[in-house]
Amino acid sequence: MPAKPDQKLKYFLYARKSSESEDRQVQSIEDQVNRLTELARSLGLEVTEILTEAKSAKKPYNRPVFTDMLRRIGKGEADGILCWQINRLSRNPIDSGTISWMLQQGTLKSIQAIDKQYLPDDNVLLFNVESGMANQYIIDLRKNCRRGMEGRAERGWYPAQAPLGYVNDKANHRIIPDRKYFPLIRRMWDMMLTGKYNPEQIRRIANEQWGFRTPKHKQFGNMELTTGMIYKLFGNVFYTGMFEWSGKRYPGKHKPMISLAEYDHVQVLLGRKGKPRLQRHTFAYTGLMRCAECGCMYTATEKVKLVKSTQEYKTYTYYHCSRKHKKAACTNAPLTASDLESQFETELERYTIAPEFLHWALDCIAAEKEKLAEGAASARSMQEQSLSETEKELGNLTRMRYKELIDDEAFIRERDMLASSIARLKVQLREQENHAEKWLALTEQAFVFAAYAQQEFAHGPAESRRDIVSCFGSNYAVKDKKLLYEASVWLIPIEKAYPGLLAEYRRLELQKDLGKEVWNERLGSIIQRWCAIVEDVRTEIKKLNNPTLHIPILKVI
Repeated sequence: MPAKPDQKLKYFLYARKSSESEDRQVQSIEDQVNRLTELARSLGLEVTEILTEAKSAKKPYNRPVFTDMLRRIGKGEADGILCWQINRLSRNPIDSGTISWMLQQGTLKSIQAIDKQYLPDDNVLLFNVESGMANQYIIDLRKNCRRGMEGRAERGWYPAQAPLGYVNDKANHRIIPDRKYFPLIRRMWDMMLTGKYNPEQIRRIANEQWGFRTPKHKQFGNMELTTGMIYKLFGNVFYTGMFEWSGKRYPGKHKPMISLAEYDHVQVLLGRKGKPRLQRHTFAYTGLMRCAECGCMYTATEKVKLVKSTQEYKTYTYYHCSRKHKKAACTNAPLTASDLESQFETELERYTIAPEFLHWALDCIAAEKEKLAEGAASARSMQEQSLSETEKELGNLTRMRYKELIDDEAFIRERDMLASSIARLKVQLREQENHAEKWLALTEQAFVFAAYAQQEFAHGPAESRRDIVSCFGSNYAVKDKKLLYEASVWLIPIEKAYPGLLAEYRRLELQKDLGKEVWNERLGSIIQRWCAIVEDVRTEIKKLNNPTLHIPILKVI
């Protein structure tokens, strides 16, 4: 039991619990207040007021209640402070110095802790040592935490709260996909990659149509996506399988959601400042076509007209030049949405293939997949060798530093360069295996598109029609109500070769008098030439060198 203090003094009872991890083992505020109230009763202390706050004392000027308490003591509202331990008052040298000076000046006449009392006449060294120990505890804790986090990052695990779509597996100290949120976040990336949505539109769709709410945690969560959240999501390299920590980029061991190429493509779509692209329309084809006469974009307008025969009002959609260049006199006449869609259907018909040709194409692609699987092992071996050599260089560099053959500046520069190379090589190694299959998958989607695009355009919703038009061609323009465009390069081989092969196949179907062997031989010749067209399509897709190429899958085969 501490010595009985001067009972004439008035005390502020101050209880604090930090929200930081350093105080998780310290008694709660309620426990502190109860024990200190009991101590005040046993010592006969007069407690003027009980003051509490949940703030960290690691930094000065971070606790408004504490700052106000010292101000009030300076005005004479109280003479002393009743607290659990001295580290409840301060863990930084500035606050410790303020308290120490108030004690020395006699402004603060007593600090009564649970097991000790500090008075103005005491040896100031004792107080400074104990407050210094509290400050040193924070310094050591910070170093140990930083060392542990850096070690975790070096091992490939992000040392912080996992972003949306992932969850911290505390039992195994890993980060794993969140079964509920991972597919939803991937869907947001897919929407962004199409180029048809901006982040704000995706945010509204997620909140209003999907009912998206963030994961519920103990003190936060279960809220709608905000604008800041969606931009942070699309700028986070964590989703590529890498992560940034303390100014460095590390290769992560968590499952990637997107590729580096997809991430880079989204950054281009966002622009340097990440501002959303304006979308001022809800029509299917605005933003896709230009006026061939003046170069302005085509826009759309709805008009309501009275049908005299039925005396009913009907809404018509007209596409027309926006005429934004005021100085240019544009005479291009508007055309109706139905006329425009009729032209799209006509153009799509030129590239539509019969079901037999689709199945032959899919068989050719399946055979090509088997061939590519055989060469994948050797390609991976070469990449693994390159990675191994780079890691060996990093090891040699570290040994050179130990032997003081290079200075710190050169070591850090070379180390960071090699670490960055290792991180990228690991990601490329992981992605390389998927590239060949991805080109084949896109080729497969291209032939499915050719088989069903016209049908889907005729009967599908407006969103599907716009998707088809965006994929089908580019550089759309209108002149004298006629649609002009450049077909996607991977459709051109189909346009050139398919009509002749189809005609030959139709003639062969009518030649029933041919022997089975001859008939099969001629059919085999058609299929063989068609497989060459499949390879031409795949070649054109590869030439684009665009891993984010979007070809809508219109029907599951």
